[in-house]
Amino acid sequence: MPKLKTRKSAAKRFKVTGSGKFARRHAGRNHLLEHKPTVRKSRLGQMAIVDETDNDRVSAMMPYA
Repeated sequence: MPKLKTRKSAAKRFKVTGSGKFARRHAGRNHLLEHKPTVRKSRLGQMAIVDETDNDRVSAMMPYA
């Protein structure tokens, strides 16, 4: 059986935490930052955990993660 390929777009967007969960970035941190409060911008800069309903989709895109 051949090796499975990793979707490179998913590999660039997600990383695996120490406990095996997938981490992702928050949306809304790229532009139009002038009117957003500093607290919101710093909160958006932190990593978030992928929802458990999407875990199967992400792990299918990254079979060796």
